[in-house]
Amino acid sequence: MPAHNAAVDGTKLPRSRRIAAKGRCHDEIGVQGNARGCALAYKMIAERDNEKYSFARESRLLIVAKAKVWASEGWRVVITDQDGKAYAPPEFDQLLAA
Repeated sequence: MPAHNAAVDGTKLPRSRRIAAKGRCHDEIGVQGNARGCALAYKMIAERDNEKYSFARESRLLIVAKAKVWASEGWRVVITDQDGKAYAPPEFDQLLAA
């Protein structure tokens, strides 16, 4: 019988085959931020017609990548950083350089 490949058929791996991963949002004092234990520094809001979606991420690389995809599909997108500064699509590369 062939080996079971969870990645192919979409089933979950049993607990014994899972790899534990630690979040990167702990500081010396303890856990920061929200209920998941992580301060989400970047927020993205995408709007089109009567639809509005928002996302929050710790990684500016991930939030910028997501925002670029949504903007390329015709959504009005804004990213806000941890300081409250807003970035429109022409300024996304500026956010990456920070």
